[in-house]
Amino acid sequence: MMHEPRPSAIVLVVDDSPDTLSFLTDALDAAGMTVLIAVGGENALALLNEAMPDVVLLDAVMPGLDGFATCRRMKADPRLSHLPVIFMTGLTETEHVIEGLEAGGVDYVTKPIIADELIARIRVHRDNARIARSSSLALDAAGRVLMAMTDKAEVLWTTPQAAALWASAFPGGDEAVVKSAISRWLQNTNEAPRARLKLLTASGRSLSLSVIAATGPDEFLLTAAETKDADPKTLLQRRFALTPREAEVLVWVARGKANRDIAEILTLSPRTVNKHLEQIYAKLGVENRTAAAACALNAFASE
Repeated sequence: MMHEPRPSAIVLVVDDSPDTLSFLTDALDAAGMTVLIAVGGENALALLNEAMPDVVLLDAVMPGLDGFATCRRMKADPRLSHLPVIFMTGLTETEHVIEGLEAGGVDYVTKPIIADELIARIRVHRDNARIARSSSLALDAAGRVLMAMTDKAEVLWTTPQAAALWASAFPGGDEAVVKSAISRWLQNTNEAPRARLKLLTASGRSLSLSVIAATGPDEFLLTAAETKDADPKTLLQRRFALTPREAEVLVWVARGKANRDIAEILTLSPRTVNKHLEQIYAKLGVENRTAAAACALNAFASE
C-alpha cells in the first residue's frame, strides 16, 4: 500500500551565529524541509510579515531583540500566535527554560544541537500546530469569531476572522488601554454580567466581547462582534457633561492614544491636550488617564 508523502515543513531559523545557521540549513534541507533564515529578532519579525512558516527555531540569546522578547512579540500578534516556537540556546539553567516557556515557546533544545532529535521535534510540533490550525479554520469557515484569552488579556489563539477583526479594530497595535479594560473585566468575578464587554475601537465602531466559557484556570473562550454605534463623542458629552473638545480628547484616550498622538490627530498643542485632560479628570472625578479611559469604556459598555 502506497502512502502519500508527508508535507514538508517550512522552518524559520533565527540565530545570529553564521555557523549555527549553516549547520541547521544543511540538516533541515537534507530532511526535505524548506528553510527561512533571520539573523536577529527584528529581522525575524519583518520576515514574518512576508512569509508564514510552520515552526520557528529561535535562539534565546541574541544582540538587540533577544529570543524571549521576539517570542513575546510574536505571541502578542494574533496573526502569529499559533506558530510553535522551539528555543535553541546553550543556556541550561532552570530559570532560562522557564522564561522560554513563559514567553510562549513549546519546546527547548540546548546547543550543541543533535540534528535528528531536533528534526523529530520539529515534525511533532508542526503536526500538532497543523491540527490546531485546521480546527481553527473549520470554526472560521462556520462563521465563528472566537478568541481564547488569559485573564490578563493575553491572546492564546484566535480564528482567522477574529484575528482580522482585532487587527482592523486596533490597526496601530496600540491596544494597551483596551487590554487593561479586558483584563479587569475578566478578573472581576463579582461583576454582573461578566459575560459581555463593549469596547470602542480605533475605527470608531464598538467591539463587543462575550464569554462563552472558562477553558482553564484564568483562561476564557470569547466571541467577538463589531457594530456601528452612535457617535461616541455625543455619548461622552451627554454622560459626563463634557464640552465637544473634551469629549473628543476622551474618545481618543479610550482608544489608547498617547497625548502626543491626540494632539496631532486633533491639531492641538500637547499643552492644550493636557489642559483638556485636567478638566476631564475633574468632571469624571478621577486622577489619571487610565481611570478616565475606564470611565469612557464603561459608558460605551452600558449603552
